[in-house]
Amino acid sequence: MSAGRRAGAVALGAVAGVAVATQSRINGELGVRLDDGVAAALVSFGLGLLVLVVLGVATGNGRRGLTALRAALGTGRLRPWQCLGGVCGAFLVFTQSATVGTLGVAVFTVAVVAGQSGSSLVVDRAGVGPSGPQPVTLARLAGAVLTVAAVLLAVGDRLAEPATIGLALLPLLAGVGVAWQQAVNGRVREATRSTVTATLVNFAVGTAALLAVFAVSLAVRGVPAGDLPAEPWLYLGGPIGVTFIAVAAAVVRLTGVLLLGLATVAGQVVGAVLLDVLLPSAQTRPATSTVLGAALTLVAVAVAALGGRIGAAARARRRDGDGVRASSSGTRSGTARRGRSGDAGR
Repeated sequence: MSAGRRAGAVALGAVAGVAVATQSRINGELGVRLDDGVAAALVSFGLGLLVLVVLGVATGNGRRGLTALRAALGTGRLRPWQCLGGVCGAFLVFTQSATVGTLGVAVFTVAVVAGQSGSSLVVDRAGVGPSGPQPVTLARLAGAVLTVAAVLLAVGDRLAEPATIGLALLPLLAGVGVAWQQAVNGRVREATRSTVTATLVNFAVGTAALLAVFAVSLAVRGVPAGDLPAEPWLYLGGPIGVTFIAVAAAVVRLTGVLLLGLATVAGQVVGAVLLDVLLPSAQTRPATSTVLGAALTLVAVAVAALGGRIGAAARARRRDGDGVRASSSGTRSGTARRGRSGDAGR
């Protein structure tokens, strides 16, 4: 794979991370307005599903992808459990709606990142994604550790609040699921050769899961206390989520799960800083430590993305050098033997 394609895939992952930070703010506000995290998540996922149904039916790529999906499931090339990534996505959107209004985008981000970074290493090593097993190199491990350190630096002052730690467990668990979600969505995309189909499967499964949970919530708690807001921007969470899932499904085969996760983390942290600067709230006010944490996150992505390639190039040079030395040694040895044979003949 060329360095340019890999760098482009990482850049797209970072842009998708900015989208996730924006989606978190939108869905968090929608959850506050509805006073129900499950209802807000269902609205967000449902709108995303509507967009994808239109794309799936209206585009040739989408129709071919659905046909390929049926064939892949029928032949066993794609396992049914590999189509369940949307459950993790639904849980992530639920945690956005239920916790961002209290935690703020920055603390939500650090919790997701902590779960995602560790889980990505395991998912990559197990070969769940379409790129197969990925070695846990020193560069990848260092990148994951630096990422967690960066987001802790960015929002460490908020983590001192006792209530924050307990509530942050929900996005922490969601982060663990994100890595697996990206891996299996990549498998669906590989089997169908359609990003639209992979994203549609994700949203269909996620919406079904949220409908089941919402039905239980209605039976136990009744109708949500809040009203549907009139502001159109509060309904953009679903379409933004479509963009994120589509990008992740398309590029994970080029980057591996860990590197994609680190790139989206970089985008999330930068996006959270921008949101805090442009749209400050009571929960998240930008500070110098936040900006430094965002910068360190970008360094972490560079270490994970470039460190392995630099190490591989160094090993290749050493192998080439060893080969040249061995060849040179063999040539000298052969010359010496021929010389001795000549002397014996004389």
